[in-house]
Amino acid sequence: MKYTAILLAATALGGFAANVQAADATVTIESWRQDDIQVWQQKIIPAFEAKHPGIKVVFAPTAQTEYNASLNAKLDAGSAGDIITCRPFDASLELFKKKQLADLTELKGMENFTPVAKAAWSTDDGKQTFCVPMASVIHGFIYNKDAFDKLGISIPKTEDEFFAALDKIKADGTYMPMAMGTKEMWEAATMGYQNIGPNYWKGEDGRAALISGKQKLTDADWVKPYEELAKWKPYLGDGFEAQTYSDSQNLFTLGRAAIYPAGSWEIALFNSQAQFKMGAFPPPVPKAGDQGYISDHPDIGVGLNIKSAHAAEAKTFLEWVASPEFAEIYANALPGFFSLNSNPVKMSDPLAQEFVSWRGPYKSTVRSTYQILSRGTPNLENETWVESANVINGTDTPAVAGEKLQKGLDSWYKPGAAK
Repeated sequence: MKYTAILLAATALGGFAANVQAADATVTIESWRQDDIQVWQQKIIPAFEAKHPGIKVVFAPTAQTEYNASLNAKLDAGSAGDIITCRPFDASLELFKKKQLADLTELKGMENFTPVAKAAWSTDDGKQTFCVPMASVIHGFIYNKDAFDKLGISIPKTEDEFFAALDKIKADGTYMPMAMGTKEMWEAATMGYQNIGPNYWKGEDGRAALISGKQKLTDADWVKPYEELAKWKPYLGDGFEAQTYSDSQNLFTLGRAAIYPAGSWEIALFNSQAQFKMGAFPPPVPKAGDQGYISDHPDIGVGLNIKSAHAAEAKTFLEWVASPEFAEIYANALPGFFSLNSNPVKMSDPLAQEFVSWRGPYKSTVRSTYQILSRGTPNLENETWVESANVINGTDTPAVAGEKLQKGLDSWYKPGAAK
């Protein structure tokens, strides 16, 4: 009888343990942000798990250059994680169309985002949303305050003032005027063309006109930014054609360059490496009195793998990501990645606060190539990388760059026929 009682007790305890274990669901996050892993492990995940016992979260990033191919392969094989970190616009829309991302239109917390904030992860008609918006990045210029103070340079507000500042820096000879290379090409487009371009094509108005076919890449509004970009060449330093992205970062953080054409995503790294005071300014307007525009680009969201084995737990996590609590943790843990949540977030980093302060006086837009216009071959985004680098290198004129880009777009894109 004693043996039977012990056996029954052991069985009961084993069953209890099994039930406890069964209650703990592990939710895995697929992401390309390897540099964020400590933030997720030390701040974001502990904050979630503290309020949601029984749900464990694992952050499992892949190298950025391998993420798209790796994720697509995993989704096709049915082996992808529960939470999918979403690229903006077309890449994630394609996953939704393939029924690999779930419809999150009615997810609790989605009311915290405006239609504009959700646009990068919604269908073209805006009726369905498939990822929770997390953050955007803002383009502009980061500068060495010590260098500016030493040379008596004020923050340039117009193009003329911008080139006058560059001339002054170059004439002094202490600093490279601007740190940017063209070897990897994407910087020339992302921190060059897409940075200054919205001031010419008037942000969302121009982007919508290009999509509708009312404007072409050969029009003045789209060629003039290239004319401006071509003027950067004398200020980029010797050998900029062979200069990588990390080379440019190092040149700036080591204090050798006065200005860095930037995205706000650089803030955390620069704060940790630069030994001098930094500031930031928005892209200078063509002439005094012009309305200014900034690229305030939705960068990252999270969606639900439609084949997730832990869909309920994953949705709980996504609802939390849509909350003001997550917005505040994320924006302050990763300065330069700005919350898309409608609830205001107070940020402690002064450089991040400088970038986000432009949202008031400047009109926000997104990168012109990301929605609809890069769904075919040749891909307009990738072609813009090539032509932006060519223009700065001097191997293509601005007019030729516009002609090449428009010819490639015309070969597959018919305005009004986007699906």
